[in-house]
Amino acid sequence: MTLSDRLLLLETRRHFFGRCGIGLGKMALASLAAESGLSGAASKSANPSAPRAPHFAARAQSVIYLFMAGGPSQFELFDYKPALRKYDATPTPESVLKGKRFAFMDSFTKDVPKLLGTRREFKQYGRSGTWISECLPHMGTVADNIAVVSGVSTENFNHGPAKCFVNTGSTRFGRPSIGAWLTYGIGSESQDLPGFVVLQSGPRGPRGGAALWSSGFLPTAYQGVPFRSGGDPILDLSRPKGVTARAQQQTLEAIRDLNLSKLAETGDEEISTRIAAYEMAYRMQTSGPELIDLSKESPATLEMYGAEPGKSSFANNCLLARRLVERGVRFVQLYHADWDHHADLTKPLDEVCKEVDGPMAALVRDLKARGLLEHTLVVWGGEFGRTPMGEVREGGKIGRNHHIDAYTLWMAGGGIRPGQTVGGTDELGFSPAGDGYEIHDIQATILHLMGLDHTKLTFRFQGRDFRLTDVRGRVIQKLLA
Repeated sequence: MTLSDRLLLLETRRHFFGRCGIGLGKMALASLAAESGLSGAASKSANPSAPRAPHFAARAQSVIYLFMAGGPSQFELFDYKPALRKYDATPTPESVLKGKRFAFMDSFTKDVPKLLGTRREFKQYGRSGTWISECLPHMGTVADNIAVVSGVSTENFNHGPAKCFVNTGSTRFGRPSIGAWLTYGIGSESQDLPGFVVLQSGPRGPRGGAALWSSGFLPTAYQGVPFRSGGDPILDLSRPKGVTARAQQQTLEAIRDLNLSKLAETGDEEISTRIAAYEMAYRMQTSGPELIDLSKESPATLEMYGAEPGKSSFANNCLLARRLVERGVRFVQLYHADWDHHADLTKPLDEVCKEVDGPMAALVRDLKARGLLEHTLVVWGGEFGRTPMGEVREGGKIGRNHHIDAYTLWMAGGGIRPGQTVGGTDELGFSPAGDGYEIHDIQATILHLMGLDHTKLTFRFQGRDFRLTDVRGRVIQKLLA
């Protein structure tokens, strides 16, 4: 076959599939149109986030991930170390520091850093005897409902890459986040709200920003959608003044038809995402304001959370998280900033703990009271922990440096066996003791509880199959009920 014959054949095939009047393109368009069409106030077109069957029976249906951005100190919260108090202010053994790297290494070059025992009082709570510090008294009241995971390691001691690793399984930006992987794998039960919602509180957003809830190379239908806790949950959601409902509906119908035509011609999944986004936004003009109207909650519920309707706070976000999973949202992630305590473990830590302690405990109690905890997985943690050595900053105040070898998370609900501590750390809290766990293990366990095999949840990109846990990860069997 000559070159001109091959070019003619190629052009003929392009014409047939892309531009013929009665070919496969029109057949696909007819099928899509049959599934679509704005009926009243909502469209019923094919939804990329529609529910899909998991790999096996799931123990949880939704996830609420409470992310404490900045690296909370496990030594002041959950990892009780009497030996660290015993050796307080003594030089850290060389054997502990040898070969290790930390953030702000220059602070270690002048003198050997000294161990720092916590000034916080700890006690055991509940039948489980879980150790929790005086910083989190409300969490003590739900100790028998949570499972503490101690001795968790991660890969990077800088905030941005470390947050990226916890959320996407890679220290490099551009990979899909765990919420995106989940909604890609099993979709969402919610028809009127996104499958993956992000809520933020604190003085600023987390380092890394939108990359932490990105869909990466997955279709953008699966990216996290940041919500506000007052006004419209998403900016510019309301219909503009002067535009009637009928005019908006006609506009959306015209845009939909153009997108369907282009989808039939190209097969581009991003066009499906665009269609679904328009229609979701249309439905959210009703569902969104109703969602964030906390005034409909009982006074007792508002008081339990410490929530104030119309304000932006971690307490409001915890209550919103419960309302979101009630409405079928698959993955809700709450970012609370200001946990980076290099210089002062006194008043700044007290203040940030007070902001989250009551609302977190209220969330666990409320989910349990409503029968939601058994199929809602709650996860708490940051991007890394803190060193057992003190870090002296200007003015003589003492904090703790970043530490990636052994920190603490906790989980509740959704198939977790509560009232236990798994893993552990050595007597100084520097390294894991017994079963050491890493972030890929946490990710694999979350996916497992949602009915997904982390080794099979893959997406082919640039010639290879990617997954959230890369080439590692194991389900933490001791956590499972």
